[in-house]
Amino acid sequence: METSSFHITLLMVITVIAGITAQVLADYLKVPAIVFLLLFGILVGNDGLSLVQPSLLGSGLEVIVSLSVALILFEGGLSLDLRALGQVSGSIRNLVTFGTLITLMGAGMAAHWLGEFPWPIAFLYASLVVVTGPTVIGPLLKQVSVDRQVSALLEGEGVLIDPVGAILAVLVLNVVLNGNTDPLEIMGQLLLRLSIGAGIGVIGGAILGWFLKTAQFMSEELKNLVVLAALWGLFDVAELLMSESGLMTTVVTGMMVRYVGIPDMRQLLRFKGQLTILAVSVLFILLAADLSLDSIVALGWGSVLTVLALMWVVRPINIWICTLKSNLNWRQKLFASWVSPRGIVSASVASLFAILLTQRGINGGDSIKALVFLTIIMTVVIQGLTAQWMAKTLGVTSISVTGAVIVGSNPLSRLIGKLFQERDELVVMIDTDTEACEKARQQGLTVYQSSALDPNVLEEAGLESIGTFLAMTSNGEVNVVLAERANTEFKPPRVLALFPGEPQTKTTVNREKIQQAFIPDLPLKQWNSYLEDREVKLGETVLREPGLEFQRAHLQALIRSGELIPLLLERNGNLQVIPASESWQAGDQIIYLLHDPKPQLLKRLSGSEKPDLTLEKHPVVEEVPLVIEPQKYKVSAG
Repeated sequence: METSSFHITLLMVITVIAGITAQVLADYLKVPAIVFLLLFGILVGNDGLSLVQPSLLGSGLEVIVSLSVALILFEGGLSLDLRALGQVSGSIRNLVTFGTLITLMGAGMAAHWLGEFPWPIAFLYASLVVVTGPTVIGPLLKQVSVDRQVSALLEGEGVLIDPVGAILAVLVLNVVLNGNTDPLEIMGQLLLRLSIGAGIGVIGGAILGWFLKTAQFMSEELKNLVVLAALWGLFDVAELLMSESGLMTTVVTGMMVRYVGIPDMRQLLRFKGQLTILAVSVLFILLAADLSLDSIVALGWGSVLTVLALMWVVRPINIWICTLKSNLNWRQKLFASWVSPRGIVSASVASLFAILLTQRGINGGDSIKALVFLTIIMTVVIQGLTAQWMAKTLGVTSISVTGAVIVGSNPLSRLIGKLFQERDELVVMIDTDTEACEKARQQGLTVYQSSALDPNVLEEAGLESIGTFLAMTSNGEVNVVLAERANTEFKPPRVLALFPGEPQTKTTVNREKIQQAFIPDLPLKQWNSYLEDREVKLGETVLREPGLEFQRAHLQALIRSGELIPLLLERNGNLQVIPASESWQAGDQIIYLLHDPKPQLLKRLSGSEKPDLTLEKHPVVEEVPLVIEPQKYKVSAG
């Protein structure tokens, strides 16, 4: 008894260590974590060092799988961007309904004709691979950073199709075991389970969200644990009412909690994200440890062709039909066709089915599991490792998204807005001050006189489809709060803010998401005064080899002396606000402001009292006096 307990404890410890090590290595190398999870699982499993033998867990393995998958899908529903989903809701609905049927039929025929599986086993395999895993899609999209519509489509499909696919797989399994092939009854059972699960999720999620908003006496740590307990409780209630409805409950519960909008949502997302990483790590190690490599090799080339047909024939047909009436362009559709990795739900359900089929004396259980894992390996490795290249080739990365929402209408922010506008990019200004808004309107800028803390204002301003959010009011603490709110609600590709250096600010800034704009500790009031008094020159320079290091050093010296601030950077045809931490490269075009304190009398004698501010080509570093060469841009700094 003691030996058995020790062996199970050792099994779980090795599983956790292997799983977290795989996650760390994947994070360091910037590849999908599932690649190393599968490798490490096989290494410590039955075909490797035999350190992890999942059979020791008995029925406990099914319990771990059920509770972990429930947690994973809840975190997926909680993380869904509901606003972004609205743009592609029709396509997601089609993918979850018609798309499921297309994949089921296409994958079933491929497994039968190419893999030479009997029809019942072929369609059982197909039901297991209709899902795309959120645990693979989410990290992959964070690494690739595709544009908002594509990421919303893929994330929404990955989360919402999982419970549909899991229930469908159970129903197909019942057909295989019992021989009941009435399609109307199967569809009715599917809809019934989804409806019961969704209903419990809506009611339970709404009550949970209301409780978290009103229970001010609880600490944030305790609230996180209350959510975990409530999630598993709702999952079990749904399973008691009707088996296999619990997964839909977990997804809808997560979406409802997000919709209700509880305080400190970021802390809850962080906590659930950490638990999800642990759950995924443990599950993949356990499931891969029980995988037989010989069973994969025994499948033959027909199974490889089956997976390739699923990736390169069935998936593109699915995407193009389901997005036929959407506003996605062909590049976005092609990328969505390329990315459909399978994940934890396919692996876990296939493992449980293999055990059940073996217990019932039906051949094919091990083959089904091997083919599903082959599908996971091929889709993750091929699609995961090429997604970045594909996104760049097709031009669907988020860095290609243009336009800017700028909070704070002051002379410097209006100048930046006009520079963006000169490049035919959409610019929207937001400010609460009437006079400042009027000045922006006089310069032809689109203005919203409102608080940028209101997500409805940001939505109306179009932030969900704009590339840059820049908070540059006179209050650095407010700028950080605005930037964090915009990042949480809309996740624009580039979020920047003016804020003081870390030693002087009370606000902890998430430097991975929010960048400091221009330079550290920019004296905004001073530069606004320079602009109003026309004591500046607007210049542009191109950094070139040779002499790049000398140019960098000279620019930094001018910045440190307070004579120059870099504003915008044009790199590879993209115009961006310069972050304070940016490392300039050869070929970069830098637009900057140079302090030019010429006497006012000389300025008036040289022309109009308030001339336009002209962007001039200005080679910052040269041995002779600077020569100003006028360019095509004329921007009013008022």
